[in-house]
Amino acid sequence: MNWKQCRESLLGNEKFELPPQFKLPMLPQAVSDFNQAAGEEDVTIDRLAGILESDSGLTVEVLKMVNSSVYGFRSKISSVKQAINLLGIPRTKTSVLTMAVKEAMSGCQSKLINLKHFWAANMERAIFAKEIAALLHADTEIAYAASMLQDFMLPVLTSAMYEQYTDFVDRSGEEQTILTAYEQKKLGWDHAVAAAHITAQWEFPDEIVCCLYLHHKGLAILMEPDYAQTPVAAVALSALLPDALQQTPQGMEQLLKLQSIWKSFDMQAVAERVEDQFYEMGGDRIHHLTLKRRLEKRQKEIAAEVSVSC
Repeated sequence: MNWKQCRESLLGNEKFELPPQFKLPMLPQAVSDFNQAAGEEDVTIDRLAGILESDSGLTVEVLKMVNSSVYGFRSKISSVKQAINLLGIPRTKTSVLTMAVKEAMSGCQSKLINLKHFWAANMERAIFAKEIAALLHADTEIAYAASMLQDFMLPVLTSAMYEQYTDFVDRSGEEQTILTAYEQKKLGWDHAVAAAHITAQWEFPDEIVCCLYLHHKGLAILMEPDYAQTPVAAVALSALLPDALQQTPQGMEQLLKLQSIWKSFDMQAVAERVEDQFYEMGGDRIHHLTLKRRLEKRQKEIAAEVSVSC
């Protein structure tokens, strides 16, 4: 897959710009410096480690990340240089960019989105995408990073356009409207398109940009040969999981339908693995309703309906 050609095909040549009322936070200078240096052919690990270590916050986050259950290293990693050596430069670059965006967007305030719940849902989606990517024999790290970032624009957008997004939330109880379709009708673009253009401007890896652009394609992505066995498909399937804005009202039903025709996809088993990893990574045990718990609730409701009908 030529991801550069994919990105160019999807985004075209026109530069995308958000309206003036949208103000995206700046990424730390160390992130920009690291991103640029990582693209140089003769760059050394020592130089890259030095750039990250110039920002104490990044240093802490990199070490926290590499020692998490996501990577599963047996011994504790104690230096940034060691982390880069173990992860490799491309993987480190993706992780650093992902962390930086999450940190930058965490300061955004939105009356419609509880950021703690928002990032908890994104974490579960990211772990789910990683599990699906493994089933597809696709790049699990790209799937995880892209899924973690798939909705990063929404806090900014729902803050700057509160009335429009409130209208969507109010309608969602009555109409089965997909968020991107609503955004296209109201704005002429949607948060997936915006995220792809912004990350392209930030020089994110092309495959992540493509994942973001296509993350609301749903099951239809599996019918496209170019993407069906790639992280793009894993991220698109993760976007079907429920979230606070109910972006895809029939998402759970679509995943259950997929389970009936894809023998390798055991939704209950995937949900159990996802929940275990979610809690290992410090996920919210009290307020976040995991996929596993949703499936259990659904099974109880079905059993109750059967009991009443009998």
